[in-house]
Amino acid sequence: QVQLVESGGGLVQAGGSLRLSCAASGRTFRRYAMGWFRQAPGKERECVARFIWSSGRTYYANSVKGRFTISRDNAGNTVYLQMNSLKPADTAVYYCAGAPAGPGYDYWGQGTQVTVSS
Repeated sequence: QVQLVESGGGLVQAGGSLRLSCAASGRTFRRYAMGWFRQAPGKERECVARFIWSSGRTYYANSVKGRFTISRDNAGNTVYLQMNSLKPADTAVYYCAGAPAGPGYDYWGQGTQVTVSS
């Protein structure tokens, strides 16, 4: 069993910053990609950032380019999402996800709420 647990969400003023963390535990698995998704009420889940494990390449949604950065710790056990210059439109539940064998995301965290006030 693989578990992903997010932390670091909260309430922040527009223009502020937050850093989300995603800790992996349980059964080890080969990582193809790790990603951060978000979902606001009444909207579809959106991938905001991801990286390919083997190559280290990163990808960002246009809505967050230049503001969000995905990274990992030295051991590769924790994935981060640094969020700067936050906007009210960034308000959502943010989920960490892992893709063990390809682009499909099979493992998901429980989500952490990010609320940006104006």
